[in-house]
Amino acid sequence: MEETPEKPVVHPRILWLDQLRGFAIALMVLFHLCYDLNYYRFLHLAITVDPFWVAFRELIVTLFLFAVGVALVLVHRRGIRWSHVGRRALILGLAAAAVSLATWWIFPRYWVYFGILHLIWVASLLGLAFIGRPLLSLSAALVIFLGSAQGWLSTEGLFRLFQPLLHLPERTVDLAPLFPWFAVVLLGIAFASSGRMKRLEPGPALPGPGGRLLALAGRHALPIYLLHQPILFGSVAGVYFLTH
Repeated sequence: MEETPEKPVVHPRILWLDQLRGFAIALMVLFHLCYDLNYYRFLHLAITVDPFWVAFRELIVTLFLFAVGVALVLVHRRGIRWSHVGRRALILGLAAAAVSLATWWIFPRYWVYFGILHLIWVASLLGLAFIGRPLLSLSAALVIFLGSAQGWLSTEGLFRLFQPLLHLPERTVDLAPLFPWFAVVLLGIAFASSGRMKRLEPGPALPGPGGRLLALAGRHALPIYLLHQPILFGSVAGVYFLTH
């Protein structure tokens, strides 16, 4: 008698989580549009030092990383799915490498060696040790925040150590250091590992076309992340060269 193959575990999508990612995507597209317009002098913004724009970028990163922590728990709450881990690590690793190569080609003096995708790649692997452990996740997040604020826990020193060896640029167009940002992933893990997550799984979610559009963007966050900036930057560059 033939054995019935085991059916894969199907996890229903949580609409508000997709919409949270979609909202982060929308903010990111707006931020990069302003960045590109500023780069070609259509706008005049101190986008890398102005407190508003610095906080705007940090909000976007926070939303993405919190969603990463929540999603890790949802995918692996019945046990670590190692096949999924391997597949996701491969996809994120290739995507992060593509960002590094593309920025090295366009901005050779400021290329991205550890941006948001690199951070998500590493944090998604480290976060597996904290799934189902909300108190440990919260404690580790607190230690990371305090250590980063006091200066004794920092990845910037590690980057500076390997900078001459790996020929890393002194400046980069995007840097998302593991500390303190991994703490935000841990907060997402702690939230999703708690009892409150169960009550929020059916909702709440934004209704109407706007909510559906955000959810659609959230379900396709990675390809949008990879494609939106080349399209935006190329479009703004085209307008610049046509008008100058």
